[in-house]
Amino acid sequence: MQWATTKERPVLQYFEKFVDPYTPYQETDHPPQRLWPFMREYARPFKKIFILTGLMSLVVAAIEIWLIFYMGRVVDILSTHTPDEVRGNYGLEFVAVVVFILLLRPLLQFIDVALLNNAILPNFGTMIRWRAHRHVLRQSVGWFENDFAGRIANRIMQTPPAAGDAVFQVFDAMTFSVAYFIGAGILLADSDPRLAIPLLLWLLLYAVLIRWTIKNVGPASKASSDARSEVTGRVVDSYSNIHSVKLFAHHDTEIEYAKEAIENTRKTFAREMRIFTKMDLGLVILNGLLIVGVVGWAVLLWMNGNATVGAVAAATALTLRLNAMTGWIMWALSTFFRSMGVVSEGMETIAQPVSLVDAPDAKELNLTAGEIAFHHLSHHYGKSTGGLSDVHLTLKPGEKIGLVGRSGAGKSTLVKLLLRFYDTESGDILIDGQSISKVTQDSLRAAIGMVQQDSALLHRSVRDNILYGRPDATEAEMISAAKRAAAEEFIHDLQDPQGRTGYDAHVGERGVKLSGGQRQRITLARVILKDAPILVLDEATSALDSEVEASIQETLYGMMEGKTVIAIAHRLSTIAHMDRIIVLDGGRIAEEGSHADLLARGGLYAAFWNRQSGGFLGTEEEAAE
Repeated sequence: MQWATTKERPVLQYFEKFVDPYTPYQETDHPPQRLWPFMREYARPFKKIFILTGLMSLVVAAIEIWLIFYMGRVVDILSTHTPDEVRGNYGLEFVAVVVFILLLRPLLQFIDVALLNNAILPNFGTMIRWRAHRHVLRQSVGWFENDFAGRIANRIMQTPPAAGDAVFQVFDAMTFSVAYFIGAGILLADSDPRLAIPLLLWLLLYAVLIRWTIKNVGPASKASSDARSEVTGRVVDSYSNIHSVKLFAHHDTEIEYAKEAIENTRKTFAREMRIFTKMDLGLVILNGLLIVGVVGWAVLLWMNGNATVGAVAAATALTLRLNAMTGWIMWALSTFFRSMGVVSEGMETIAQPVSLVDAPDAKELNLTAGEIAFHHLSHHYGKSTGGLSDVHLTLKPGEKIGLVGRSGAGKSTLVKLLLRFYDTESGDILIDGQSISKVTQDSLRAAIGMVQQDSALLHRSVRDNILYGRPDATEAEMISAAKRAAAEEFIHDLQDPQGRTGYDAHVGERGVKLSGGQRQRITLARVILKDAPILVLDEATSALDSEVEASIQETLYGMMEGKTVIAIAHRLSTIAHMDRIIVLDGGRIAEEGSHADLLARGGLYAAFWNRQSGGFLGTEEEAAE
């Protein structure tokens, strides 16, 4: 058995390497929006393999028809000759047929199956998943914020196998069945042209049933696929926010929320299955007509002396074979269109245009000093309110500003626009005189280090998370960054369920296995390692207790040295030392100046400061008094 395995493997690997699923291709921001052009685009690297596989499917079907024809010939030979005559006149012919059946037929069948199972199916699905993932990752942050992560992932995972199933059915069933039906008609007509009449009538009725099935299965399958994706999205949403679910005791609420989508899935699937039940009933009736029509007519012709026993035997074998095949063919067609329905649903995600792209002539950002200029910046997320309105602000190279304002004042919007997570609706942002819309997004974000209030981590090791800041950093540089972020001590005590410890321990989805302060310190270590010339701190110490915050304040100040810094904070004491403080209110700059100047002015900032409790910004109602 081991010998067979080692001998077969290189042959199958030969077929598996016919197409490289990762072959370079021209990425497009606007993939085809219609189903067939979408499939053609992905099928382009497989064009030659598809043609060869189609031809082999025709050859295999022709052999199957020939075998039935030849069995009829054998019946005629045996019924009209003595054993000695058969041995003398047909012995060599029978030997040749035996050799063909035992040697050449398996070889041709093997090539047909290997092309489909080994050359196409593993690589076709892999290529779609790879390209779809690449395309989705190019979408903007705003695009991801408008959908469930679970639903996006579900479509990335569902679409490739569905497309593979569709291709499989084309070559395994459709091409084969078309050739088989044509061959059956020729075989029956060759025996007696009148035998082809019931077959043609049956094919006409069969085509009507197929058309009805296809018309109904496609939309029903898409509805089922949509419903399944909705279930996935809701379930993943609950799991991702399990702390909130438990904290607010909303177990039953989440069960009902999921049940609603699950019940909709059941109903859509039930509607889909009704179509198949009706199809099966129609098929049984049609196949009964086929058997009675073809076999009955063949027997009648034989009784009138117009057909041989071999012709009756061939017609009977062919009809029974068609009877067995029709259910398979109909199911294959249904599977094909059901799979195409899944692909169509997946296209709603993986074929969406990429709207936030680099300019055609975009260049790498040439950061020389670190000056940032916001010129009459306005952005309202396509609405009439919220966001920013006509913000005009310049940060000198190396200047450190604090950004203050009530919730919704526009602080996060300013930072998102700086990182070009969104394109500005009006105005421009310049870094060292270069519009960020004219430079590549990767070079822009490489120049900016950011510590966010939501310090989510990747479900990977601590080492991988810190090295995300600079993957080519040495182990010593990575450990140094962890020490500067006051993370070294707790990292050594980490151990995950798989027994990995220290820097090798995995932190769980979004870093859930760590405390908020621990996640924040690893995030700080990552940004320290990145060492970007522009630094954005969005509540960088919000998750830290006072003792840890005090221990890394010096590290934060060290990080700011020589950098242009924007720091968002509700704890005003953390930004009081900044060169300048900008107060945003209602999307506009309400005040700006040093901490002392703003206190002396007695405006919004002074009100915030005076109403601080433990260094946090007062409530909106208090500030408005």
